[in-house]
Amino acid sequence: MATSARRGPYFCGIDAAMDVVAGKWKSLILWELHEHGTRRFAELRRGLPGVSEKMLIQHLREMEADGLVHREVYREVPPKVEYSLTEHGVSLNAALASLGEWGSERMRRIGAEKVSVNDAGTADRRASA
Repeated sequence: MATSARRGPYFCGIDAAMDVVAGKWKSLILWELHEHGTRRFAELRRGLPGVSEKMLIQHLREMEADGLVHREVYREVPPKVEYSLTEHGVSLNAALASLGEWGSERMRRIGAEKVSVNDAGTADRRASA
C-alpha cells in the first residue's frame, strides 16, 4: 500500500483533515460511495462525470492509503475490483455533512443550478463535441 506524501506536522485539525480530502474528486468519491455503497471502478467513473481514469485511480489509491476506502480484489476472470468506505471514511463523510449543508444553502442563496449526474455527462459530451 502506498503512503501519502504528507503526514504532518499540521497547524490544526482542519489542516490535517484538508490534507486527506485535498483534490477535486476525493469528497465526491466519498459522497458516491456513501450514497450508493460498494461500487466497481466503472460505476464510480460513471457516477463522477468529468473525472479521468488516471485521476480516479490516483485518488482511490491515496484514499486507500489514508484508510478511507477499502479495495476488494476478486481473483476471477475478468478481474473484479470493488471499492467501499471504511469506518474511517464513513466518519469523515459524517464530518463533511455540515459542510455539504452549508454548500446547499449557498447554492440556494446565490441561485446556483444543481445538475444531475446524467445532465453533467451530457454537458461533458457537448463540450467535447
